[in-house]
Amino acid sequence: MNRFFTRALLKWNESENNREIPWKGEKNPYLIWLSEIILQQTRTEQGMPYFLAFKKRYPTVHQLAAAPEDEVMRMWQGLGYYSRARNLHATAKLISKELDGKFPDTFEKLKKLKGVGDYTAAAIASFAFDEPKAVVDGNVIRVLSRFCRYFYTF
Repeated sequence: MNRFFTRALLKWNESENNREIPWKGEKNPYLIWLSEIILQQTRTEQGMPYFLAFKKRYPTVHQLAAAPEDEVMRMWQGLGYYSRARNLHATAKLISKELDGKFPDTFEKLKKLKGVGDYTAAAIASFAFDEPKAVVDGNVIRVLSRFCRYFYTF
């Protein structure tokens, strides 16, 4: 069943369901982290322009860390949950100054960052550092539920 599921999922992704999104296939932990923080409690369509604007204005964690907080907050306007922006900025400062701009490279170390929970830590660890961690959210659960419902009706 594992190979069947993998093939079915890849086939689905190669169809018209495949969306072009700027962080897809990304390996840079900073950009993965940035996209994950922006997308918390936010739909992809709403978060994408913010990701692109932040990426352009602050292409590195050092540049984000050096930005004035009020500027970061202005760029965040419209996304809501402003504690995410404050945590983003505080964590960028920590990574820039205390970790010399290098992101922690394991799930457990990533979870210690302010504003980073299990899902975000798993995303960064798996996408940037190839750590075998499952990234599970409501969308993944929905896909698995639909697949199992379809598969078990036969």
